[in-house]
Amino acid sequence: MPKTSAGILLFRRRSTGLQVLLVHPGGPLWTRKDEGFWGIPKGEVGTGEDLFVAAQREFAEEVGFKPVGPFISLAPVKLRSGKIVHAWACEADFDPATLKSNSFTMEWPPHSGKQVEFPEVDRAEWFTVEQARVKTSPGQMGLVLELERRLQ
Repeated sequence: MPKTSAGILLFRRRSTGLQVLLVHPGGPLWTRKDEGFWGIPKGEVGTGEDLFVAAQREFAEEVGFKPVGPFISLAPVKLRSGKIVHAWACEADFDPATLKSNSFTMEWPPHSGKQVEFPEVDRAEWFTVEQARVKTSPGQMGLVLELERRLQ
């Protein structure tokens, strides 16, 4: 059975067009990775957990902001890993400088025996749809494109 994640795609409209908020994963494994590694704030859904409730929880944990809606349900996408991502879009403004992500602990450097704490998300930025094509993973880009189509 594939893993399931849920998240929220925050968007805003500007004179230059639609912008979406994407986040960059934190931790030493992602430090030098940029293009193709950004995504929507999302996380795994617990057994029996409501998908929308999980999306809201994960967004708040990774960004430190709770959008109030209304929310637009987007069609789930399947990532190369086989993971299914359920997402909702919400129009809101957010200042990436106020990002407050929860953290995780891992052994770093590997085989050192040292446990180090890292933020789950180390950056958030607003991107145009064209910029998002470069920054986000191909699987998650389907969410951005669906949102763009639905807002036209």
